Amino acid sequence: MSHTTQHDLIGLADVAAKIPKFIGKVPNLIQGLSQAYLRTPSTPAGLGIAFEKAVKRNPHGLALMFEEQRFSYKALNEWANQIAHYYLSQGARKGDVIAVMLENRPELIATVIGLAKIGVTIALVNTSQVGKVLTHSINLVKPVALIVGEECRAAVEEIRQALDLPADRLDWFADQETQRDAGKAPNGFNNLAEKIDHFPKFNPPTTHSVQGKDGLFYIYTSGTTGLPKAVVFTHSRWTLAYGTYGHVLNLNPKDVMYVTLPLYHATGIVVCWCGVIAGSATLAIRRKYSTSSFWKDVQKFNASAIGYVGELCRYLMDAPPSALDQDHRVTKMIGNGMRPNIWNKFKQRFGIEEILELYASSEGNVGFSNIFNFDNTVGFSPTPYAIVAFDKEKNEPVRDARGWCQKVKKGEVGLLIGKITRRSPFDGYTDPEKNKAVILKGVFQRGDQYFNTGDLVRNIGFRHAQFVDRLGDTFRWKGENVSTTEVENILCDYDKIAEAVVYGVEIPETNGRAGMAAITLNADATLDEHDLQQMVSQFKQALPGYAVPVFLRIQAQVETTGTFKYQKNKLKEQAFNPAATTDRLLVLLPGAAAYTDLTPEIFEQIQTYQYRF
Repeated sequence: MSHTTQHDLIGLADVAAKIPKFIGKVPNLIQGLSQAYLRTPSTPAGLGIAFEKAVKRNPHGLALMFEEQRFSYKALNEWANQIAHYYLSQGARKGDVIAVMLENRPELIATVIGLAKIGVTIALVNTSQVGKVLTHSINLVKPVALIVGEECRAAVEEIRQALDLPADRLDWFADQETQRDAGKAPNGFNNLAEKIDHFPKFNPPTTHSVQGKDGLFYIYTSGTTGLPKAVVFTHSRWTLAYGTYGHVLNLNPKDVMYVTLPLYHATGIVVCWCGVIAGSATLAIRRKYSTSSFWKDVQKFNASAIGYVGELCRYLMDAPPSALDQDHRVTKMIGNGMRPNIWNKFKQRFGIEEILELYASSEGNVGFSNIFNFDNTVGFSPTPYAIVAFDKEKNEPVRDARGWCQKVKKGEVGLLIGKITRRSPFDGYTDPEKNKAVILKGVFQRGDQYFNTGDLVRNIGFRHAQFVDRLGDTFRWKGENVSTTEVENILCDYDKIAEAVVYGVEIPETNGRAGMAAITLNADATLDEHDLQQMVSQFKQALPGYAVPVFLRIQAQVETTGTFKYQKNKLKEQAFNPAATTDRLLVLLPGAAAYTDLTPEIFEQIQTYQYRF
């Protein structure tokens, strides 16, 4: 995934050269770090407290922009308070869970602030989920209510009977400016905009009773069982992000951060937004990312910072050059997944001075952040971690004769593991069995415990790392985690498919890995033109778009290991190259409604980047 040169390795002299520019950030960073690290699980902490402080600092400054809507800190806070008071009146209490399914718009932001203030954990449901996966995600966290936007209502209506939720706890926002016009709620849904209208606008008494150990979000990650896992994101972890990423970003009330990332992911809702709150700056959001509107929006909102994932950067680089590329005041960006091969080109083309690349996972306890503004790195980590030698064939860390793991040398690649301590705890999943699976014990000495990130990184020196690849049964595509088991289960629902093995494959010039499935058909079954179209339509009904396999390989039988695990390594190596196999290969080309046979000509065109996946 990443290509290192000797030039990327970092030593003391390199860090010393960065110090002059870094000095200006130090007072702000010290303030942030003191908030991040001088906390205990029972300290009052979190989003609600931080937001109320920002309201005090900048009451009339802009807190939020969306399309033509503008909200000051005071106005947004009052709206959030009405939501908080309403749910308190409904009996919602600290420790309860409310599921929220809204696209990026002001109603989502106000709801998150309001619920955070009363200590309710907000389950941020992925708005592209449907069917079985959506039912599982909602029921998994046992919510006391579900707040749904009209834009997601059809998906909820379809599974309504399967939800473990009282019929009168479905709350609804119209898909419009609900503070101006609450709209008319469909049957069986409570009109939330109407309900909250009569409630007080002052801060609820509960904000300061929320403690670090209390849950703020459930964020869903792809599970190896095939269904999403819900990861608890505590107020303490939010405060850690706010104190570090939030203050490194060094925004002020004149700054505007433009975010098009989905706010059900931590990069958008935590990393980008906490920088805005820390600086009492403005958050500008768009419902869904659009390449053609990106720099137009940046200009419209007068943005000075942007949030990103690697995929987004690639789309922007692929777009034809335009006068807007440099006609803006963006100098900073924060996010993850920027590929080394476009890092410098991106900075030059768009006039970016600072790429605050970071590494963190929703469930993990180890984080890196590019505070010194080096190129091609996820940055520096203040948390205790190690990078250890890893055996890809055995899929486990290498241990010596005495059973201890081995740290890799500078310049080498290994498995990233985070030490579990009181200050860097592992908050974990909702399922204790899943927690056991990701904790390594007796790593360097008896009794120590480390969280296994499942990611390979390169040690580039001075506590800096470079992301290399992700292991295991998930891969990233279009900035989303795809669970191979979830996709395998859905593919096997197609009546002609007997077995499916799903894995990620690299397409030149793209980020992450595209989905590919090696499938075996039922006895005597063949795939005709109708199937090639029908499969796409059935897969799209059951899976988010990014999880629908781009490539299919029709096999006579699936190869397994002695323990009946699928032989994925060989499949990944051969990928979708027609010269590497005699199996029939199919591809879902961009914009197509059906799979088509992958010929050597199409393969060549994909290699030379003539299709934009």
